[in-house]
Amino acid sequence: MDELLDKLNPEQIKPVKDTEGAVLVFAGAGSGKTRVLTSRIAYILREGKASLNQILAITFTNKAADEMKERLAVITGGKESRWICTIHSMCVKILREFADNAGIKSNFSIYTDVERGNVIKKAYKELDFTDEKILKSAKYHIGNAKMLGLDPDQYQSKFRYERGIDDVTAIYERYNEHLRQNNALDFDDLLLKTLELLRRDGEVREYLSDKFRYILVDEFQDTNAVQYNIIKLLSSKHGNIFAVGDDDQSIYGWRGAEIGNILRFDKDFPGAKIYKLERNYRSTKSILRLANLIIKNNVGRRGKELWTESGEGDKPEYVQADEESGEALFTAKTIAEGVRAGRNYSDYAVLMRINALTRSYESEFTKYGIPYKIFGGFRFFERKEIKDVLAYMRLVSNPFDSEAAERIINVPRRGIGDKTIAAMYDYAQSGGLSLYEAALDCESLDLSKGAKEKLRDFACLIKGFIISAAQSSVAQLARDIINLADLRSAYDDGSDEGDAKLANLDEFIASVDDFTRLNPEATLDDYLNQITLSSDTDDMDDGNYVTLATIHAVKGLEFPVVFICGLEDGIMPSSRRDSDESDLEEERRLMYVAITRAKERLYLTRSKSRYLYGHRDISRPSRFILELASELEAGKKPDTYGDYNTRYRDYGGGGYAPRERTGRALYSSDEGYSGDEPSQRTANSSFKVFWNGQKQASGAKPAKYAVGMKVSHPKFGTGMVIALKNEGNTIDVAFEGKGIKELSASLAPLTVIG
Repeated sequence: MDELLDKLNPEQIKPVKDTEGAVLVFAGAGSGKTRVLTSRIAYILREGKASLNQILAITFTNKAADEMKERLAVITGGKESRWICTIHSMCVKILREFADNAGIKSNFSIYTDVERGNVIKKAYKELDFTDEKILKSAKYHIGNAKMLGLDPDQYQSKFRYERGIDDVTAIYERYNEHLRQNNALDFDDLLLKTLELLRRDGEVREYLSDKFRYILVDEFQDTNAVQYNIIKLLSSKHGNIFAVGDDDQSIYGWRGAEIGNILRFDKDFPGAKIYKLERNYRSTKSILRLANLIIKNNVGRRGKELWTESGEGDKPEYVQADEESGEALFTAKTIAEGVRAGRNYSDYAVLMRINALTRSYESEFTKYGIPYKIFGGFRFFERKEIKDVLAYMRLVSNPFDSEAAERIINVPRRGIGDKTIAAMYDYAQSGGLSLYEAALDCESLDLSKGAKEKLRDFACLIKGFIISAAQSSVAQLARDIINLADLRSAYDDGSDEGDAKLANLDEFIASVDDFTRLNPEATLDDYLNQITLSSDTDDMDDGNYVTLATIHAVKGLEFPVVFICGLEDGIMPSSRRDSDESDLEEERRLMYVAITRAKERLYLTRSKSRYLYGHRDISRPSRFILELASELEAGKKPDTYGDYNTRYRDYGGGGYAPRERTGRALYSSDEGYSGDEPSQRTANSSFKVFWNGQKQASGAKPAKYAVGMKVSHPKFGTGMVIALKNEGNTIDVAFEGKGIKELSASLAPLTVIG
């Protein structure tokens, strides 16, 4: 009996025992690659081929490194190695040990992205630039240059036809000079300096490549050009490089990852052995069929097909809602039902292409007392762009709020510098005034004419909003602030991140519209009170919460039940990436990653119309839904909004009414429908019917509420029932200080108190 190898399947054992030379393992999702990596290290140690310090294992997240260390400690009896680490940690160790050879001091500082941004801004100012577009461009190009491993001269030559490239590279050069003066490296420098050291210093390269007899690299498909070259140089002596990855899960091309590194591995390392891990230990057969179906449409890949010995499982379901609120409501009710049946909240994940879609989920989850946590972005009302708008609204509501004034006095950039703000504070403190009042009294400040003019413009802008707030709705005020303050210009930098921020601004407007629709008499203070509740960030110590996340944020994770939402063209795939074939293939890989996060149940959801980018549009189903139509058992490809078979459930905010069409039973939202079971059905009726988003038992009745009844909600507090809808299935409750909330009578966590 071999305790080490007996835990592996035959396909896993082969690469574990094949220790010499270059080896590449294409490890499909859920195929046990971490077990293979740790078992291989243990096998090398057991066979006496190397000591633990002669083995370098590179991961791409600290979490993965810690997990590998923990597993290895169990196998090796507690032995630890400093060389099981992320590639950035490895580079820090090398640079501190060989600092003199690298031309730096060993106590160098490491700058984060925030600190890098501050230094770039300093260089920009020192060069007397005033165009904010140059600063935005410099931040992008400096990151791109370092990712490509190019110094200012090389980058200027390569991108000589780019507009403003001379200004950008001047800032780049000055930025590098500041780093040298500060004895600092940014994250990209850690890689670049290590690569330069290995290329330039033969003795260091010889020492390190001899030291590491075996090199193992996890997530090889995520390596960029600089990382790939570092790995090649470190393996130059012994040639024992073991790479594990999955070309079908390469989803970071936008930040420099080159899928070609894994696809051409056997060309760069002649004689390399190739293995495939296709047995999946995570998902059901029905989920894997969906994953295999979507990914086979990619041309640039090494063929493999996931399989499992697990059961068939429930078929994935495709659900349509009329609008995004219905999409979120379906999800909330499905989760609430599952928890009632014994599941944990932590069993559920809602995955999306862009985090601008979380707002409707946050709203519905709060209504029904569903705990959640957002990954891959801040909670909606904690994102910078949203907090900026809210700071304007706070200042309008309370002109004494100097913190709000300082936050937005330069959002968007107005050229109001630190010296001006310091002078404002001195004046305000001497007279017991607020920062806004100091701006109103700018003529009394000891400032230049230009500075006073900028403060006067800011004060007039805020004064106009204060007048507007007294005369118009909260929704109109939100629009005025975003439009008249030109907030979109602060985030519109042409990047995916910038687009997401613009989408978040539009989602914010939609959230205010939702609030004012239910609370037409609400004041600005009422809305801000409601937002304070929504952005409550109490930690959930037991970890029992629903995960709301971008797909990028959950790679490597798994959940019993997964909802993939926003499956519409322009969102998934992104409109920025569907015109280029290579980008489209990466978007399809992203869909594949999302599908393979699910273990037991999978829901694919979309809205027929969505408010995004400033307006509501009718949407088309994602092309990925069309590609999956055969497995979803559609009567025909769902390229129109009708004629879906019973696996495609129309989900609206209210009940459902039957509709005859081509011999199929179809249901559309109808607020006047009572929720009773329909009296007529077509021949095709052997399926689950969901009323109000939940399966109703025969004869089931809604909870008994009456107009005028007092109730209590764990989040919203005390309220009164003011309206019943859909025979009592839906109720409107007016909560003290929180406004009117529309709730499902059967699911809302309400306690009757009178």
